[in-house]
Amino acid sequence: MGSLITLPNDLVIVDFNKEDMKPGSNSWSSACKEIRQALENHGCFIALYEKISPQLHKSIFQSADELFDLPTEVKVQNINEKPYHGYVGQMSIVPLHEGLGIDYATTLEGVQSFTRLMWPNGNDSFCESSLSFAKTVAELEKTVIRMLFESYGVQKHAKSHIETTTYLLRFLKYRAPKEGETTMAFPSHTDKSFVTILYQNHISGLEIRARNGEWINVTFPPSSFVVMAGDACKAWSNDKVLSPNHKVTMDKKGKETRYTIALFSFLRKMVEVPEELVDDEHPLQFKPFVHVDLLKFYDTEYGRRSQNILKDFCGV
Repeated sequence: MGSLITLPNDLVIVDFNKEDMKPGSNSWSSACKEIRQALENHGCFIALYEKISPQLHKSIFQSADELFDLPTEVKVQNINEKPYHGYVGQMSIVPLHEGLGIDYATTLEGVQSFTRLMWPNGNDSFCESSLSFAKTVAELEKTVIRMLFESYGVQKHAKSHIETTTYLLRFLKYRAPKEGETTMAFPSHTDKSFVTILYQNHISGLEIRARNGEWINVTFPPSSFVVMAGDACKAWSNDKVLSPNHKVTMDKKGKETRYTIALFSFLRKMVEVPEELVDDEHPLQFKPFVHVDLLKFYDTEYGRRSQNILKDFCGV
């Protein structure tokens, strides 16, 4: 069990840097189990993953700075027909928050088309660091998928799942509140992704609600990511995995901006519960659905007001 540590805040920490973390090893098997339990109890865990070099760490946050420094009229050109994939900002309900998204972020075409939109004359360093970061974090996501599927005994489905996954890289900014301004940088919500992986600068603010209803203030150790299940993963698991509510609150005395670089995974194929996860004790909870349709449903007034989005969208 040497790879696993639990912090006082109860989030499981899984060390992916261990040399023996290979399929079939004891470290791998115990980590598979810990990941499943963490996703069932908290909907997330902390991954120690040293593949982001100090240079890439520095350049990805410099890229975030450059991106958010662009004029608003440039940033609003980040439009996508998929809801919540493009520019979000200048909203009175979340005045501290701004976000932009690169769809198909593990492909050169995806990153280049976003970069050209923001910088018509090009920005090679932004393009290179974004692509490198997205590809590196996507490798972590694929490993998590393999482990989760293996822990449920459905590893035969992992390959087709990974092959039909696309990735959205979002640059998220939460500025420090001014005197008398709200400290709520982003209200409580669940993600509509399959998996979300978060990487932040040195400013904390993320809070996650565990299955027992308790809010946990998340601290990121060095070289770490928060790996979180989204609503699509909850549906896939037949309601075993928790898609946790989470929010961002800024310190009212804080002066610095919080940046998070988030990678969201989405499926091009139907999201459906593997038959192995359905039995008399666990009857089928959710009908198969097209992943982007979940986003479109959430983008309606009814969807946004829903207290149980999966039940309302695809419940049996």
